[in-house]
Amino acid sequence: MDRIEEPRVALPSLSRRRFVTGVAAGAALLGMPASASSAVPRANPTPQTLRGNQFDLHVNYQPVNFTGRERTAVATNGSVPGPILRWKEGETVTLNVTNHLAHDTSIHWHGIILPTGMDGVPGLSFNGIRPGETFTYQFELNQSGTYWYHSHSDFQEQQGHYGSIVIDPAEPDPVAGDRDYVVMLSDWSDESPHDIYAKLKKEGHYYNRRRRTAGDLWDEIRQKGVAQTWQDRKMWNEMRMSDRDISDVTGYTYTYLMNGQPPDGNWMAQFKRGEKVRLRFINGSAMSIFDIRIPGLKMTVVASDGQNIEPVTVDEFRIGVAETYDVVVEPVDDRAYTLFAQTIDRSGYARGTLTPHPELHAEVPPMDYAPVLTHRDMGMDHSGHNMGGMSGMDQSGHDMGNMGGMDHSGHDMGSMGDMDRSGHDMGSMSGVDHSGHDMDSMGGMDHSQHAGMQAAAAGQYSLHGGRPELGGMQGVWYTDGLGRAGHGSSSRIVHLPSEYRYGVDMRSEMPGNGLNDPGIGLRDHDTRYGRRVLTYADIRNLTPTLDRREPTRELQLHLTGNMHRYMWSMDGIKFNDAEPLMLKYGERIRITLVNDTMMTHPIHLHGMWSELETGDSEYIPRKHTIIVQPGSKVSYLVTADAYGRWAYHCHLLYHMPGMFREVRVV
Repeated sequence: MDRIEEPRVALPSLSRRRFVTGVAAGAALLGMPASASSAVPRANPTPQTLRGNQFDLHVNYQPVNFTGRERTAVATNGSVPGPILRWKEGETVTLNVTNHLAHDTSIHWHGIILPTGMDGVPGLSFNGIRPGETFTYQFELNQSGTYWYHSHSDFQEQQGHYGSIVIDPAEPDPVAGDRDYVVMLSDWSDESPHDIYAKLKKEGHYYNRRRRTAGDLWDEIRQKGVAQTWQDRKMWNEMRMSDRDISDVTGYTYTYLMNGQPPDGNWMAQFKRGEKVRLRFINGSAMSIFDIRIPGLKMTVVASDGQNIEPVTVDEFRIGVAETYDVVVEPVDDRAYTLFAQTIDRSGYARGTLTPHPELHAEVPPMDYAPVLTHRDMGMDHSGHNMGGMSGMDQSGHDMGNMGGMDHSGHDMGSMGDMDRSGHDMGSMSGVDHSGHDMDSMGGMDHSQHAGMQAAAAGQYSLHGGRPELGGMQGVWYTDGLGRAGHGSSSRIVHLPSEYRYGVDMRSEMPGNGLNDPGIGLRDHDTRYGRRVLTYADIRNLTPTLDRREPTRELQLHLTGNMHRYMWSMDGIKFNDAEPLMLKYGERIRITLVNDTMMTHPIHLHGMWSELETGDSEYIPRKHTIIVQPGSKVSYLVTADAYGRWAYHCHLLYHMPGMFREVRVV
């Protein structure tokens, strides 16, 4: 194996004044004493960069110290993250992976298009790597760009078993740069991941230390009055939901790392003034979504999930778990800049420094305000809907999400005039008190675009097997009434009977479009801070779309869950009870994901590209992981060009046991 270690910038000694970091960060933000020792963490092994086409990788236990307390990680070749693997497009790589653990392990090559037997998912593509055994991965590289690898066994990914991949293109790289750095973001906890999961199963909000207080209640009363505040709190409480439920696991237990360094470790990258610096951001976290910016520098996004895109200049972007973004920056001043990655819930951050001299440091900016969920995040986006006489109705502050259980007894529904309820699920609205609303003004309201149990009763859904003329796939398939698959993306939202079980606590009736939405906590950054934030609508592939065929069918899948019970699923069915999604080799389909939860879910399809529909069919961006915003929907095209059994799941580690499907291409 050819091992070439790239030059590394010398790191300054760690300050004895610990910066806000990890567990201490969560405590400091809440005015609590830090549970970690005040001792300075010792330096952890730095990942090597390995080049060539033959590699020996060893998975073993490794002592680490990210918080001041020594713990044991699962490391690859003795470091967390594991080595940077630098490959060349067009070559065939051979990787001998030896397991030195007491339990089975595996490596999944995230985003790499390869044969199913090399994908590294135990139970689907192979049997896993037993203790003491070596498994040889071998596959041809038919792509270039920034990717990563991680274990698909147990919770080893959370324990440190992950690393980065850079595939250099066979042809000249369209992205010119003077320097090239990988920036791997991750989250670490001194707690066992099994203990974290057990706590979440007992109480889904266990790590949320930003719940409402008496002070918050008083502020609301002053802003809205007692009656409105009471109504808002009543709705949230009846659904057992929290408008501050942004992240399941937070800085209360997590330390956020940049290339294996906690914030106080301050990972550093060097440049010379006027150089173009390429930063390859990878989110290798188990549960943490980051918002990234470099104060004082514009970032030109040049690649998404390893694929070159038309350059987009922004001030900030969100990176979901498992996504990758390449950006180019051009520092014009001879000063240091902070690489700042704050978590979506603002409970902590990772940071590093881009500097011309190791002794120069940059100020760490304060974190932005902590976001709060609204009815928009509950799937009640009224934009584009004809609301008839409801134009004057104030819905601000109302949680209209899961209106399940609304009791209409005693209401004069006849006063709703000519309202067309065809296809609308009125039964799911039981229990909500409309006493304060003028229902007479709803006359003429057209619900023809809303789906519900009438659509389901008409046979426009499949629970197990689907409509036979459409290939027997699980999910919702849209037809023209004659059994022929449609060619356009349907706006109709259909909730299956399986979504009305105890494992589902809300359903999005009018999900918003996830393309133009930068996401919760970022929506006002252009006006509040003057920062341009990247959205999926900004992304266009650099080269023309390869498969220009229209899809022959559409699959609508719902991301479902119950936060109170910490249960996650697709279409209300957990993985163990779900049948495989069957695809015919060579076909082209559209997948529409509807997020029926208040959480942001990064969804990853193994083995095939997810071609995000951004409105420009000529330059469709190809991604391997797609964020689905709370209460929103997103659609993408898939060409089933890879035989075999493939994993399809949410990449939030503790959601994965339930929010998972097998995709089988035959």
